[in-house]
Amino acid sequence: MDAIHLRNVDFSYSNKAKLLSNVSLQIPSGHIHGLLGKNGEGKSTLLKLIAGLLFPQKGAVDVLAFEPRKRHPEMLRDIYFLSEELPVSTLSIAGFEKVYAPFYPNFSAEQFENHLKEFDILSKNWKMNQLSHGQKKKVIVAFALATRTKILLMDEPTNGLDIPSKGQFRRMAASALEEERCIIISTHQVRDLDSLIDTIIIMDEHEIVINESIDTITDRLLFRVKETNEPDDTVIHSEDTLRGIYQVCENRMHEDSKLDIELLFNSVYINKKRIQQIFHPQA
Repeated sequence: MDAIHLRNVDFSYSNKAKLLSNVSLQIPSGHIHGLLGKNGEGKSTLLKLIAGLLFPQKGAVDVLAFEPRKRHPEMLRDIYFLSEELPVSTLSIAGFEKVYAPFYPNFSAEQFENHLKEFDILSKNWKMNQLSHGQKKKVIVAFALATRTKILLMDEPTNGLDIPSKGQFRRMAASALEEERCIIISTHQVRDLDSLIDTIIIMDEHEIVINESIDTITDRLLFRVKETNEPDDTVIHSEDTLRGIYQVCENRMHEDSKLDIELLFNSVYINKKRIQQIFHPQA
C-alpha cells in the first residue's frame, strides 16, 4: 500500500518559477526512502506538501488516504515532520516531552529515553535553549523516532551531528522502521544515508529523476572500479580517484555490484537523460 501519493503536482512561491512541476510520486510503507538532491531542488517543499504545511497549486496529494491540506486529526497524529530549522523552546527536555508527546498516541517514552542515552544526552532536566545546536538536534531526532508515527519526514536530520552521532542516527533509524511505517529522509549529504535507505528518490531541475529500490538500481546499473579508462559504450559516468577509476555503467549482463550512492548522485547530474532512459524507457 502506498502511504503517500502525489499526482501531477505543481508548486511555486508567489510569482516565482515553479519549484515543482508536474510531479507524480508513489511512496510505500515499510521502507526508509532517501530523498536526494542539491540545495534548492525542492526537497523541503515536497516534504511540506506531504505534511500539509504547503498546498499545491495544481494536482493532488494523498497521505494515509487523507488530503493533507485539510489537516485531519487522524492524519496529524500519524505524521511527524522534523524540519531543518529547530524549534525554539525554553522547556526542559522532560517538559518538551510532556507537552508534545500526547499529540502522538503511539509515542514510546522508553524509546525516547534509550535514544537520548545513545546520543549521550545525560539528563532530561537540561533546558532546550541551553543546549548546543548538535545537542538540540539529537533531542529532536530522538523524539521524532520515538513518536512511532506511520509517516516520519526528516529534513536534513544529520546536519549538526558529528561523525559518531551520524552513525548512531543510522542505527536508530534502521531500528525504528516497522512494516506500516514510512520514513523519508531528505538530504544533500548523500554519504550520510549509506547502508540505511532501501529506496532512493533523486530530484534534479525540480523533477523526480529516480524513484527506485536499491535492488532495481543495482539490477540496471553496474558500479565498478577500473585501472584504466578504456572505451566502453556502457559507461554512463566515471571519476578518477587515487584508488582507480570509479564508474557507473549500464548493467546489460545483470552483474552484481554494490551501490555507491554518491556516484549515482553525480551520474544523475552529469548524464540525467541517459539515466532517465534506463529507468523510464517508455517516457
